[in-house]
Amino acid sequence: MNNRQLFLSHLAQTTDFPLLIEIEKAEGIYMYGPNGERYVDLISGIGVSNVGHRHPKVLTAIQEQLDKYLHLMVYGEYVQSPQASLAKALCGTLPPHLDNVYLVNSGSEAVEGALKLAKRFTNKREIISCVDAYHGSSQGALSVGGNEIFKRSYRPLLPGIKNIVYGSFHQLAEITENTAAVIIETIQGEAGIKVACMEYFKALRKRCDETGTLLILDEIQAGFGRTGKFWAFEHFGIVPDILVCAKGMGGGMPIGAFIANKEVMGVFKNNPLLGHITTFGGHPVSAAASLATIKIIQEERLIEDVEIKANLFKKLLVHPKIKGIRNKGLMMAVEFESFEVLKPIIDRAIELGVITDWFLFCDDAMRIAPPLIITEQQIKESCATILKAIEEA
Repeated sequence: MNNRQLFLSHLAQTTDFPLLIEIEKAEGIYMYGPNGERYVDLISGIGVSNVGHRHPKVLTAIQEQLDKYLHLMVYGEYVQSPQASLAKALCGTLPPHLDNVYLVNSGSEAVEGALKLAKRFTNKREIISCVDAYHGSSQGALSVGGNEIFKRSYRPLLPGIKNIVYGSFHQLAEITENTAAVIIETIQGEAGIKVACMEYFKALRKRCDETGTLLILDEIQAGFGRTGKFWAFEHFGIVPDILVCAKGMGGGMPIGAFIANKEVMGVFKNNPLLGHITTFGGHPVSAAASLATIKIIQEERLIEDVEIKANLFKKLLVHPKIKGIRNKGLMMAVEFESFEVLKPIIDRAIELGVITDWFLFCDDAMRIAPPLIITEQQIKESCATILKAIEEA
């Protein structure tokens, strides 16, 4: 049996129509098939490969850690240099208020930990999230997701969840003294790159302060330079109580985190002790890769050119079938009339060697989120291919 047959026979499927693109190698912005096919990864594995595939400095960090040790003990028991150094580096990118890091394996796990932390610290049970939010697929993360299509088959989920409309000022009144936390994507990703204004975020922060509610910002997609700042909340003049991150954090390795201050995080130490536990969270190899990723973003000054590159995409992607482009930095949604128009374009672009995608809750828009290392020439070539796909689809 070849790899495709093994994939279909023995790996769990999530749709009846997987892409079935076989990849043998990846490097930079490119992925390569077994017969020499070359694809531009314009979605970074859904926001993961911010520094590109197999960045040499990430590979070096991984190899150096492999020569020392792999898993030792459940998180928080042994002093492990990769974890401690990563936590220090993460805190160095953040305001002083956010000084304590809990490392996990993924974005969903980070959300689960953040929800537990908010309920434990406030002794409240109500959680507010947004319509068309996506925070992950585990039970708690799904509970605060904002689209019923993905939830209805798994109910009952967590009780005490309310949804408000992202960016709606008047619905902030739904946040009350009974609310433990508001969890919100700084930039709504799967809704098709929706960006609220600064005034909204300041009003949200104010309402949370007035009601003793913790503000959880989900930057699983938006963090690590994707929007033109290291953290997307830097655009809006606010600071969360709990920050959630993953995806672009690991340079291609699985890792996530939720971050708060030491007082808030300290509630996990008692009543009960070991209030949140993970076996593989902060795995030393992933932590080493993440630390290297932070250094790459900073030392190679990848954030400085994000807006220039985003503007080049917007300048070049002009076509009668394109209805508009929404973005915050290199987190982009190219809008078409319908899914029926968009899907053949995506399929043809893949045949021509450029991989894009649509969004879970916005299937009439093309997702573009390339590695931050993409060059202007590579952007020009990619946009020419997309325009050709539009003509030929």
